[in-house]
Amino acid sequence: MRIIMHMDLDAFFAACEIRERPELEGKAVIIGADPKGGKGRGVVSTASYAAREYGVHSGMPISRAYRLCPNGVYLPVNFQLYWQVSNNVMTIARRYADKFQQSSIDEAFLDVSSCGSFEEAERIAKKIRMDILEKEKLTCSVGIGPNKLVTKIASDFKKPDGLTIVKENEVKKFLFPLPVRKLYGVGRKTE
Repeated sequence: MRIIMHMDLDAFFAACEIRERPELEGKAVIIGADPKGGKGRGVVSTASYAAREYGVHSGMPISRAYRLCPNGVYLPVNFQLYWQVSNNVMTIARRYADKFQQSSIDEAFLDVSSCGSFEEAERIAKKIRMDILEKEKLTCSVGIGPNKLVTKIASDFKKPDGLTIVKENEVKKFLFPLPVRKLYGVGRKTE
């Protein structure tokens, strides 16, 4: 039986900035291009959950983000900080996996099949999340399932700071009610 985890750090760039500047906690933090009073060019890299309440999201033109949230805190991308934190987090997660695949700066797949059960995988996921919170002061969402596709969707299911387990016999029940766009790689046009 295969047991795979997908770990996804929550609003990662914004969370790193908030961790470094606690006075930003609870504020609409938007990481990306300079909005230049709504005339800026470029995109949003990441938005805090407070900014998302205004409709701001990753990939959005920064000028649109500024129109939606003019009082947000706009910060430039600080890749040096994000890579350092990412390396720390991935070092933590890697210790728990039989096989480990980092898929982006803030996401990774972990094969934990040797743990033998979904209950034990849940215990491992809770330990990983606690270690990341204690050592890096960040939250992550985790999906656990029989394959990468299911776990990727599951990790996004209860964001932020969520844990979703989909056992092999529950895959159909979990996936079928979801819109097809939840499938990895299915965008607006394909939908």
